[in-house]
Amino acid sequence: MKLRRVTILAASIMVAISTAGISQAQPDEQRIEVREGATQPVFSRVNAIVESVYVPAEMDSDSDGERDRIALDIIRPAETAGGLRVPTVMQASPYYDLAGTAATANGTRIPMGFDRWYDDYFVPRGYAVVEVEMQGTSRSTGCPATGGPEDTRSVQAAIDWLNGRTPGYRADGSEVRADWSTGKVGMVGVSYNGTLPNAAAAAGVDGLTTIVPIAAISSWYDYARDQGIGYRGAWGYRYPEWLGQYVVSRQQRPACREVLTELGNDAADGSYDYTPFYQARNYRDSAEQVKASVFVVHGQEDWNVKPNHFSRWWEVLAEQDVPRKLWLHREAHTDPISVRPREWQRQIAAWMDYWLQGIDNGIMDEPMVDLQRPDGHWETYRDWPAPEAKDSDLWLERYNRLLPTRPDSERIRRFTDDLDQSENMMVAEPDEERPHRLAFTTRPLQRDLRISGTPSLRVKMAADRTGTPLTALLVDYGPNQPLIPQDKTPAELFATSCTLRDVAERTGCAEPSTMLRNHNPYSVVTRGSIDTRNRNGLTEEQPLQPGLQYEVDWQTHPKDYVFPAGHRIGVVLVANDESYIATDAAGATVLVTLGASKLTLPVAGGPPALAQALGHPR
Repeated sequence: MKLRRVTILAASIMVAISTAGISQAQPDEQRIEVREGATQPVFSRVNAIVESVYVPAEMDSDSDGERDRIALDIIRPAETAGGLRVPTVMQASPYYDLAGTAATANGTRIPMGFDRWYDDYFVPRGYAVVEVEMQGTSRSTGCPATGGPEDTRSVQAAIDWLNGRTPGYRADGSEVRADWSTGKVGMVGVSYNGTLPNAAAAAGVDGLTTIVPIAAISSWYDYARDQGIGYRGAWGYRYPEWLGQYVVSRQQRPACREVLTELGNDAADGSYDYTPFYQARNYRDSAEQVKASVFVVHGQEDWNVKPNHFSRWWEVLAEQDVPRKLWLHREAHTDPISVRPREWQRQIAAWMDYWLQGIDNGIMDEPMVDLQRPDGHWETYRDWPAPEAKDSDLWLERYNRLLPTRPDSERIRRFTDDLDQSENMMVAEPDEERPHRLAFTTRPLQRDLRISGTPSLRVKMAADRTGTPLTALLVDYGPNQPLIPQDKTPAELFATSCTLRDVAERTGCAEPSTMLRNHNPYSVVTRGSIDTRNRNGLTEEQPLQPGLQYEVDWQTHPKDYVFPAGHRIGVVLVANDESYIATDAAGATVLVTLGASKLTLPVAGGPPALAQALGHPR
């Protein structure tokens, strides 16, 4: 299946592949030039117009009696002063103050410097590049909201100005209009910078034509929690307040003190339940409002913004028939410019040319999905998850085996939580009986087996406490394990040099990521945890009755992975995983009923393919 093509209205800017110009009425020197389906660098980056504009937003998030003022830095071709109208590539961020790139002149901030490669690439090709400072950060007034509606309004203010719907002002108070703007905006960014495009798209902001969310959040509950329990570290304790404190500007900090404290109060750390606070920060719930096309990019080993963010967002976008494309790389929390720089630059440029310039360049005829395997090579697919992937069960059996058919009898096995147990201790030596985990494996696979989608579990269990986490680790047992990619922090991603020269020479932001060799004969493919008190839903806890049996269903994070022939598929059950979730110090003993508990994998080819890989007749 090819990417859905969308008819460009006659009023849109249309550029034929073999011609060069937005408007035939414009002089030659003011025309966007197109050759072989791509805009050409015919405008001067050196002579480009650089300016700062301040736009009032429809909110007063710091309660100072005035509308929040959102700061924009703009760079656009000099020809826009003479009538050339161009679309905008936009990056909104709370991090501009953190990158250490802001210049000062007589105590007044001036444009930040445009440290990504976007301005060097897109401005000569007939685009404006606009950087938006989220409310409460850098030069913008107001208070950060950690994903709340205020974040969206700060972006909307900038897009409204580019579309002539709201005024903008220079630092001296004089009004300035974006009469050079076509009104079409494409947003792009990594991490929080990619989350803001998701938020704006989910709000249906007019003029937002396309977004490229990279390693982006689609639900802030899912960023801080996994099915009723907090993630480890800062995520588990007043995280919205912590992040707000991290990004708020020095000048806004006093005015935002109470607002940020309230973010922490609303975090619901006592229960980790899904509250109205998090519902307001779930962009997937508003997918029906998305009018922009969406180019999703995510790393399968991103354990910062975890993979369920892209998969659940992708699913609701598909339900709404949103024009979309997907890149899944093998790495962690990173910018794809470091993974596959030339191809990434080609595809994002073609994407922007198509959606913002109206160039029919074939990008929508290319495969919908680019997917990188652990060995580094890339494959393309018509959709994701693989349409041929079907749920296939592996039952937990009394002799520590995973079987594709349900056992005839049931048996109870137990383990006791151990807060000091590392993840390596949990998964190592799966055939060895250990008191603090249950481990199950298949026989060695007779052929490669691909999973594509979200694994899940159904475990019949009882505990000696009123609640306990349950954690599942899906494991690949065998030699020659994949390399282990290393995460980058948002500050590292944002502050690294990222010029066109970096992209060409694979330096700075385009330098290949650090990959560590895995010397173990196993690797954790994916993982997932649930608070058993949230077994019936995330909005309210229901304590267990000690000794009573319950069926608990939960998901791991999604994965597209090929288990090689000769390897074994394994699943390990524990309670706490200190490296993954906030620990529950109760230390429960858990009883699991084998023969009634199962792992369900999204296997390409379904149960017949699983049976063939295991050598089981069907």
